[in-house]
This record gives sequence, C-alpha cells and structure tokens, in this order.
Amino acid sequence: MERQARRGGPIAIGALSAKTVEDETEDVTEQAPTPQLRRRLGRADLRAVPEARKALRELLGQWGKNGQSDVAELLTSELVTNAIVHTDHDAVLTATVGPRGLRVEVRDFVARRPRLRVPAADSGTNGRGLFLVQSLADAWGVRAHGVGKAVWFELGSEAA
Repeated sequence: MERQARRGGPIAIGALSAKTVEDETEDVTEQAPTPQLRRRLGRADLRAVPEARKALRELLGQWGKNGQSDVAELLTSELVTNAIVHTDHDAVLTATVGPRGLRVEVRDFVARRPRLRVPAADSGTNGRGLFLVQSLADAWGVRAHGVGKAVWFELGSEAA
C-alpha cells in the first residue's frame, strides 16, 4: 500500500504500519455504530458527482460536522469524477466517519494507477484533481485490489 502525507511524498507502509480507521474498530468490544456512506457509481454517470457530495454532506451532518464539509465534498468530487471519467467501469464510494475523522475511498475496477500531475497555469481546468487531494487531505493514497484499485483520502476530525 502506498500512502501520501500532506504536502509530502510517498510513505511506505509495511506490515507494521500504523493502524487505519478500520483497524481501530476491531479492538473495541462495544462501540457506537460507525457512520458510513456506501454508494455504487454507475459507469460514465456524471450525475453521481453531485449526488455523492449531497450524500457526504448528509453523513457529516449526522456526525455534527456539516459546517466543515467543504473540503471533504471537494475531494470526494475529485475522486468520484476521476473514477467515472478515467475508467470504463462502475465504481464504489465508501465514506466512513470514525474517532480520528473522515476516510473516503473510491474503488474502481481498473488496475491502472492514477498519476499525480502538477498543473501548469495555462492547462485549463483538467488535471488538478489529485493535486487538490494531495494539497488538502491529511493523508491520501492508492491501494491495489485483486481487480482494480482504491484511491482514498483522510481528513482529521477538526477538518472533516
């Protein structure tokens, strides 16, 4: 798994890596249900982008963080758009709120890894998505799956 730190390069995560949000929930015997959003995104369905933003806003509102959702919505829009525009398959959006904050993951079914490009001033509006994710997320990365990959980001509880 590859992990990116805010404004930094890749950080190798091995078998002894820090726990993720999902890992922490296994250690607790009794806990409140973790708020989660899970949505299938149709192939080439651009309506999924505003629908994903709205669903995320509602999830964060239930968590009591609705006034701080702008960055989360922007980054989710970027990941959803990338999955819809750059693959010819469905994708799955998962957003989980935990004690440390928000984790959003978009899984698609294409193994090709996304490329981070630093946009040129005259390059129009394309190619800025992962640059925004890298700039604004507390952590982000790409995780390979048997078929495809998941691109994810995390925002701490104060930013989500």
